[in-house]
Amino acid sequence: MSSEPGNAASHSIVYIIDDDESMREAVSMLLRSVGLRVEAFAAAQEFLAFQKPDVPSCLILDVRLKGQSGLAVQEQIAAGELRVPIIFMTAHGDIAMTVKAMKAGATDFLSKPFRDQDMLDAVATALGKDEERREVDRSVADLRRRYGSLTPREREVMAFVAGGLMNKQIAGEMNLSEITVKIHRGQAMKKMESRSLADFVLKAEALGVKSPKSTPTPPRVQHD
Repeated sequence: MSSEPGNAASHSIVYIIDDDESMREAVSMLLRSVGLRVEAFAAAQEFLAFQKPDVPSCLILDVRLKGQSGLAVQEQIAAGELRVPIIFMTAHGDIAMTVKAMKAGATDFLSKPFRDQDMLDAVATALGKDEERREVDRSVADLRRRYGSLTPREREVMAFVAGGLMNKQIAGEMNLSEITVKIHRGQAMKKMESRSLADFVLKAEALGVKSPKSTPTPPRVQHD
């Protein structure tokens, strides 16, 4: 993977937590050399208290900090609902520690001393993952905003469509004419920016919209 920061680098931030000042400075200089913004901290408390801009970011975290392990910091971050990809670095790593960190969501684990290119690659990957996650969040937020613009009737029609019902069936369920159902469906699809019925259903599924009518399970046929 290229060490170039890419188009998102100008508004990305790489955070570093390491109580070793020489290591903080070395990693900071390396990352700044490829155009990345860096915020470095000697302690986890400083990082947690820092006002973080809403931009793609990742955290380079030393496993062994004074008075607290990096794994404990990882747990604190998760408990605080701060979603940031974490790259661990350590001079004392072992397999069990690596497995625990990766299971808890770490994106990479580098043993000191590491190659500059390995760190740059790990950061590029982590920032890319955070940008992808943010894009998904934006898409879901946009879907929710569009869904919020639907009338109660349009939401009900959307739910029935997501449940696989045809216009005629929906009309019967809602005690409306089929023409009225078509109008509601058309308006809902327009508001949701769905050019096809398949896309309309996919968006309903992404929002967790469920059909108000559960389809009964057909009776099992018993054979003699």
